[in-house]
Amino acid sequence: MVRVPFRAAADRVRHRLTRFTRPKSAARTTARTPGDLTGSAPKPYVRALSMLAVVVIGAWLGLLAVGSIRTPVGPMDTNMTLRPSLTGGSKINVSPLGALELDSHIAPLRLDVDVDRLDPVRSQALVDQPERFSGLQDEVTRDVAAGTRELAVRSCVAVISGATALGLVVYRRPRRALAAGGLALTLLAASGVSAYATWNPKSVLEPKFSGLLSSAPSLVGDARSIVTEFDIYQQELARLVTNVTRLYDATSTLPVYQPDPGTIRALHVSDIHLNPAAWHIIASLVEQYEIDVIIDSGDTMDHGSAAENGFLDPIRDLGAPYVWVRGNHDSMVTQAYLEKLRNVTVLDDGRTVNVAGLRIAGTGDAQFTPDRSKPVGGKAAAELEGMRLATSLRDQEQAGTPVDIAVAHDPNTARQTDGTVPLVLAGHLHNRINEQLKGGTRLKVEGSTGGGGLRAVQNDKPEKVRASVLYLDRSTRRLQAWDEITLGGLGLTTAEVSRHLPEENLKKDAPSSPAPSPSPTRSPARPTPSP
Repeated sequence: MVRVPFRAAADRVRHRLTRFTRPKSAARTTARTPGDLTGSAPKPYVRALSMLAVVVIGAWLGLLAVGSIRTPVGPMDTNMTLRPSLTGGSKINVSPLGALELDSHIAPLRLDVDVDRLDPVRSQALVDQPERFSGLQDEVTRDVAAGTRELAVRSCVAVISGATALGLVVYRRPRRALAAGGLALTLLAASGVSAYATWNPKSVLEPKFSGLLSSAPSLVGDARSIVTEFDIYQQELARLVTNVTRLYDATSTLPVYQPDPGTIRALHVSDIHLNPAAWHIIASLVEQYEIDVIIDSGDTMDHGSAAENGFLDPIRDLGAPYVWVRGNHDSMVTQAYLEKLRNVTVLDDGRTVNVAGLRIAGTGDAQFTPDRSKPVGGKAAAELEGMRLATSLRDQEQAGTPVDIAVAHDPNTARQTDGTVPLVLAGHLHNRINEQLKGGTRLKVEGSTGGGGLRAVQNDKPEKVRASVLYLDRSTRRLQAWDEITLGGLGLTTAEVSRHLPEENLKKDAPSSPAPSPSPTRSPARPTPSP
């Protein structure tokens, strides 16, 4: 009895609405049945669109909540996720390099793969069992297939559950909620069929790069073998060093310094941070400048893990003795591995050695903080380590065997040696500093010879590659001049070499000194770069 007035009111509203949408003739001829509710119900397409909206939103919420899995792929830990998308495709996020997008399929779903980290246990297994590398490709393929299947099952559950739950909240009717879940399953199946039908395996040959990875194709020309041809980039960068140093011979606008055949040439490098291109650059500099000794002021690694140790093997073939001190990204595991390499001298706790006519002392960094997750002593710890090094240097001088060059990683450590040694080298800051300290010691801080390592590409601009060639008099073993070599970072081909003289040497040079000419060499077959 209560519904009759309500139905009558609804009928009157429907009639008034139809008066504006129907022709007058139709309005006059159309019979109106009291109590007819068909006019007040939503139109079929409105109901369908509302149901579709509920399904899409519910499915999306379900995917956000549980539509992802963590799965191992070879030695890596990855996170696979399905996301709604208008264009489909796949996106592989490789931190810190950026992202790689593939037009792998056309469907309203996109596959996101986040490479989280390199598992130390599985990486160590590969190092301990090199024969496993031959089957690594098949292993990765199996891992990806297994992860994709698990992701598909989880996504189905997430989509159906999300759409059904939202349908129940909106409609409050189990039948409508089940209908929403069924429609979600149908849409997901249609998306799967669309992805399968449009699957493009050749998409891996034409990737799209975002972030600073966008410079990668220009390095190798053809992206289809980018991993293999990264070696070409390294070789080309080394060749660039060769060409620049030869051209630099003809420069006549720089301070004059003519190295003689007895000059000791030391190459100062630092903060390589696992950049494999650095070895090619160093090898080229060793050859072109006829380097007598390479001095590395630390942070050769990124995390100091045993799995990274193989990165150090090229040091044996650089063509010059290698003197190394530990940085805050290098572990004692790293140090122990280097101590076993031929041609490498590790300095720590003030140890002093004679290499290439120079007496060199050094100490490792007081802290091991590869990811800043451990409490650190900061500047105080670095200065305390520097005091210990200074004490060792004084002991050497009192014993009649003074040190020519001291090496530390942190400049705060190096500054404590002021007055105990003519020259102290450091790194850590990824930037150059040349400073005459109050006690007479010259502090030289080198930039990153690895361009900050591969992690540096997460910056707006690639970090530059830096190294310095130090010229020391063989009799006095004092610094006479140095060349600063600066190269563009990843994807760049700029180069700059600048000659510098100590202030005391500049005062000795007359303004009328002749322009430099190609210098005599210790090997007639190979001219020595002499800017």
